[in-house]
Amino acid sequence: MSWGTELWDQFDNLEKHTQWGIDILEKYIKFVKERTEIELSYAKQLRNLSKKYQPKKNSKEEEEYKYTSCKAFISTLNEMNDYAGQHEVISENMASQIIVDLARYVQELKQERKLNFHDGRKAQQHIESCWKQLESSKRRFERDCKEADRAQQYFEKMDADINVTKADVEKARQQAQIRHQMAEDSKADYSSILQKFNHEQHEYYHTHIPNIFQKIQEMEERRIVRIGDSMKTYAEVDRQVIPIIGKCLDGIVKAAESIDQKNDSQLVIEAYKSGFEPPGDIEFEDYSQPMKRTVSDNSLSNSRGEGKPDLKFGGKSKGKLWPFIKKNKLMSLLTSPHQPPPPPPASASPSAVPNGPQSPKQQKEPLSHRFNEFMTSKPKIHCFRSLKRGLSLKLGATPEDFSNLPPEQRRKKLQQKVDELNKEIQKEMDQRDAITKMKDVYLKNPQMGDPASLDHKLAEVSQNIEKLRLETQKFEAWLAEVEGRLPARSEQMRRQSGLYDSQNPPAVNNCAQDRESPDGSYTEEQSQESEVKVLATDFDDEFDDEEPLPAIGTCKALYTFEGQNEGTISVVEGETLYVIEEDKGDGWTRIRRNEDEEGYVPTSYVEVYLDKNAKGAKTYI
Repeated sequence: MSWGTELWDQFDNLEKHTQWGIDILEKYIKFVKERTEIELSYAKQLRNLSKKYQPKKNSKEEEEYKYTSCKAFISTLNEMNDYAGQHEVISENMASQIIVDLARYVQELKQERKLNFHDGRKAQQHIESCWKQLESSKRRFERDCKEADRAQQYFEKMDADINVTKADVEKARQQAQIRHQMAEDSKADYSSILQKFNHEQHEYYHTHIPNIFQKIQEMEERRIVRIGDSMKTYAEVDRQVIPIIGKCLDGIVKAAESIDQKNDSQLVIEAYKSGFEPPGDIEFEDYSQPMKRTVSDNSLSNSRGEGKPDLKFGGKSKGKLWPFIKKNKLMSLLTSPHQPPPPPPASASPSAVPNGPQSPKQQKEPLSHRFNEFMTSKPKIHCFRSLKRGLSLKLGATPEDFSNLPPEQRRKKLQQKVDELNKEIQKEMDQRDAITKMKDVYLKNPQMGDPASLDHKLAEVSQNIEKLRLETQKFEAWLAEVEGRLPARSEQMRRQSGLYDSQNPPAVNNCAQDRESPDGSYTEEQSQESEVKVLATDFDDEFDDEEPLPAIGTCKALYTFEGQNEGTISVVEGETLYVIEEDKGDGWTRIRRNEDEEGYVPTSYVEVYLDKNAKGAKTYI
């Protein structure tokens, strides 16, 4: 089966077919190139996806990834990053092993095809030239034969005519002979050219064209084989990365199998365990007796007396009612001014103020009223300020000893701080050793440097080590103090403390605190300030979740008021503000200017317009 013998007359069709084959090869190259671009794009998207869900360094999110499920997720992200790398390998190998190789081969193929068809056209032109030469000699021979016939006929005619001279007859005879000779020469020439053409034509159809077509056939078959090999390479490039991709998937499965729900549950306990014990039973308060109400251990005022035991936060048998008090009510009690409101400016008549100097109405909330009396007494002002400082812990810096945290969390923070300080000490000691070695080298080889130049640096490092050690001792003391008072770590001390509390109730002390408080701090003094910090830390979470008070009306400032005390707000005459809490009889009204700015102003300084539809709103007459 040869194109030279079977397709000897299909030169033009073969030329079209071979061009189509090259187009197919270029189309395949374009396909592979687009595949590499897809692989690169896919790998890039996978890497971006993995990077997007990686925890940010030095952030709270990074601390949350200590759970086994989160660690497995991180492993999955890392494996996906490696998975993306394999797709990049596919793209690179396809580009180097297929695209570059085939592109070079296409150029060679085009050049070879061009040469083969050039030889074919050259052979065609040669045979066509021989054919034209043959046709020319044939026409000449035919013409000479006709001329010889005409000359012979003319001679015979002249010879038969008696009127023609002998000279004319001889001339006609000679002319006929000449024409016959020319016809013979043309015949010989035609015969020679015909033999030559037949030879050339035989060579053309049986030698030249078969050889050229055979080369074109071999070229086309090589192209077909080459594109088949490229397709095999295309598959092999994918197959080569399958084991590594399988390892990536095995890594994801292994990470999923490493998830330990029990360990995660234990980590939750370690992260959020406070160290407190559940509150005890609430004591019965007998209201049927015609006597002053006895305040229970869990009442809001936190007073001690009349033979009742102390309110001991975090104690074994003492409960807490704080979590059941609404934030808005509590904050109203804690932040309202604890002094009488100032009178209106002297230039205005009290009778002209609608909500002016009225006699305080009977307080309808005995608990709030009693708490206000409790807070406005002179010995309690210091306690209130301590409470404000305790509340500021959420807005300001964390105490150095982490006393604002529950005992267990405080212990973890202190332990972490001690470990960090020990690492810093080790780092400084390594630096000191390095400087000491360098100084020894300088002593042995003075030409390398001055040993005295290192004394200042060595002294500085030693001072840093000493400072860090003192800092470590301070934190270790706090850590030992906390560990000694945790129930799980010192059961005997907890039982002794409970026995002491039940047998020796301390005397009444305003805003006093026991030796141990819910924030884990420990002090020998009956500190007023530390107890109020307890109030703040007990309700931080409740304060964060509560919505702000809704507006129950509006008010217009009748006078300018400079709010200089804690809990008050400055207003300008004629300013319109929102009322969020009406006067409870103490002469103060709580208002809001915007979402972040609110406080109390004297009721006589504003004209209040309450919304009748607002919950709990009253109408002033």
